[in-house]
Amino acid sequence: MDCIHLTGIRAYGYTGFLPEEQVLGQWFEVDVRLWLDLSQSAKTDAIADTIDYRSVISLVQNLVKTSKFALVEKLAGTIADSILQQCDRVSQIQVILSKPAAPIPDFGGKISIELTRAKIDL
Repeated sequence: MDCIHLTGIRAYGYTGFLPEEQVLGQWFEVDVRLWLDLSQSAKTDAIADTIDYRSVISLVQNLVKTSKFALVEKLAGTIADSILQQCDRVSQIQVILSKPAAPIPDFGGKISIELTRAKIDL
């Protein structure tokens, strides 16, 4: 199966366990891998035979900007499920959602959630 990688999708959102995270917000980064058959688009050079990356990026950014969940796991799952529902050609998806500046004392790293979903999981 072929795969499209969309990396470094950034958006400012309001998901987080702490109440101030849902008020003040923070930056999130999302990487998406989309598994689909690209053989037709590789032959035709037609966007109608693949997916429009812009719509996937816009969907991810909109979900990050408008969702208010306590857990990043919920946001990552919502992103995966939404893309699978809206993109008929995609058979499987991987979402890596990162919080580059999680508000955890004495922690300078980032928190990432990685999940993989298939169309049959819906």
